[in-house]
Amino acid sequence: MNPWGKKVSSANNAEQFKQSFREEAREILVDLESALLELNENRADQELVGRVFRALHTIKGSGAMFGFEALAVFTHNLENAFDEVRNGRLQVGSELVDLTLSALDQIRAMLEEREGAEESAICAEILRRVRHLTGIPEKHPASVKKSIAEAIPPSATGQINQWEIHFAPGPDLLLNGSNPLLIFTELRQLGGLSLKASMDLIPPLGELDPERCYVSWDMVLATAADRDAIRDVFIFIEDGCELSIQPIPGAGEQQAASPDAIAAALEEPRTGNGGRRTYDKPDNASSLRVPAVKLDQFVDLVGELVTVQARLAELAARRDDSEIAEVSEEIERLTSALRENSMNIRMTPIRGTFEKFRRLVHDLARDLGKDVELSLEGADTELDKTVIDQLGDPLMHLIRNSMDHGIEQRDLRLARGKRATARIQLSARHSGASVLITVSDDGGGIDAEAVRQRAVEKGLVASDAELSDAETFALIFQAGFSTAREVTDVSGRGVGMDVVRQRVDSLRGTIDVASKPGLGTSVTLRLPLTLAIIDGLLVSVGDACFVLPLASTLECIELTSADIERSNGKHVANVRGEIVPYIRLREHFNVATPRPELEQIMVVETGEGRFGFVVDQVLGDCQTVIKSLGRVYRHVQAVSGATILGDGRVALILDPDRLVQDAMKTQSQKQAARASPRVARSGGVSGLHAPSH
Repeated sequence: MNPWGKKVSSANNAEQFKQSFREEAREILVDLESALLELNENRADQELVGRVFRALHTIKGSGAMFGFEALAVFTHNLENAFDEVRNGRLQVGSELVDLTLSALDQIRAMLEEREGAEESAICAEILRRVRHLTGIPEKHPASVKKSIAEAIPPSATGQINQWEIHFAPGPDLLLNGSNPLLIFTELRQLGGLSLKASMDLIPPLGELDPERCYVSWDMVLATAADRDAIRDVFIFIEDGCELSIQPIPGAGEQQAASPDAIAAALEEPRTGNGGRRTYDKPDNASSLRVPAVKLDQFVDLVGELVTVQARLAELAARRDDSEIAEVSEEIERLTSALRENSMNIRMTPIRGTFEKFRRLVHDLARDLGKDVELSLEGADTELDKTVIDQLGDPLMHLIRNSMDHGIEQRDLRLARGKRATARIQLSARHSGASVLITVSDDGGGIDAEAVRQRAVEKGLVASDAELSDAETFALIFQAGFSTAREVTDVSGRGVGMDVVRQRVDSLRGTIDVASKPGLGTSVTLRLPLTLAIIDGLLVSVGDACFVLPLASTLECIELTSADIERSNGKHVANVRGEIVPYIRLREHFNVATPRPELEQIMVVETGEGRFGFVVDQVLGDCQTVIKSLGRVYRHVQAVSGATILGDGRVALILDPDRLVQDAMKTQSQKQAARASPRVARSGGVSGLHAPSH
């Protein structure tokens, strides 16, 4: 056996848990940043002060435990400042909030262990200003150790209670770099602590592994802190340990319990249910952190299983064998359940993404000299993590655009009879198999005429072109388009909104813009809930198969030769009194097979209204695993991917919105070609017009 094997394993485990600390700390920082920005608006809210203090305390204690000593020292000084706020000796002001926000940026850099003279200088300056603000000299966390019998710190307020804590960390505590002594130090900062170690599980010397922990502890803590504050001490190791935090009935006092009383409490047996130890089961409830790449691999395997199940169903349909049919139905049921569960695992609330923009709004409002508040609605709406991960840039650009172009300066808002403080709202809600994410503001709205004039200057549209509001607003998403006459740090280069369009297109989503002069603008992104597997309708045109997303499909109607004659060659159909234009997929994709006597029109809802797609036959619904077509086909935007059918054939997954846009563009080119012989003619769909709204 390699004598270094154990050491390598220990190092790997330590790095693994160090990375786990980084991930947990980043989540705490997001919540901390949100609490700070809320505190900036509600400076007397003691609950928010407590949230900030506890978050700083947790990062400090756990940072020291996992070897981030510099981070612990740095955070300890910030914690002191908010301890002063808790005790009423320091008021929350803009300087404290801005200093702490800057400190959070440095903590993020420390988590990545980026070192350098510039970072050190920034940290030193932040600490100097914090100490100047509080009047408290710098202290190392280790300097606040207290003896077992020491009373509650002067900073503690409220009724003092006694808590019985059982902590059995498990054998791998030392392997992940944790130090139990630092945990006890953190607990002593909360109040008077006494503890008793249980060594019953220590094996004989010959069997003892020096890298494993065999000891557990029973403690009594007298403190004014609540259960959540105590639990925060164990936050980074709780998942791998037995932890019980229980109040001692009738032990509430106005001062710390004496060491004798604490020791007596420790001597009481902790048994129940026939002498077995009892633990606080609800407190032991835990979640499992899984790397995103492993989750993606799992979903890919489920997708492959869906494809294999489809092949089995195809085989069972061709054979007259009841046993195979029974097995096929059972596998279909299990595969469907597994698919739903795998999709649910990937679903996550959008709150984390929304909360990150509080800081952006705060900083931009300061830089632009505007008063702006951010409100969130539907932050618990869930969608695929893959989609959420790609939403950051589009939402950032939309918010920056609202802050710079939409929100007016304070004086102008007051002159228009508006509130001095502007409002930007981020909202999310489900709509069928899609999620709608909206960025709205109460600013001046979009000047449609200014947009049109700017588009004419850039040669994007003809000077005599007649554009609807929707067509005009769509121009702001063109590459290089901007109405700003000067380039600033915030906008003016015309790249932000183009990024929004490109990213939403890559997510198979659509953008809708609504704006009223003087009242504000609302931009809505319609996105699919998941990018991995969709429900679709399988259709055929000649020998080719296509899949239409079931979520956008409304109904299916027949198209006969008589219907075609009545429309005088126009590609429109009368659907219960409503004229619906349609696209003949046979012509659009140049499928060279005879047209059947009876065709089907699949009526779908698109961003341009209702349209129909004419196919030869509807084969039925299917669960579709989306496969990328690769870089060679990256410009074929009417097709969002492909899937493998049960018989091994490949079916293209169509994007209805893109199909309609392509067909309308082709129709416009044909009309321009007829008007001017100099314009090259191209094939397309005749008689296609967008329905009136």
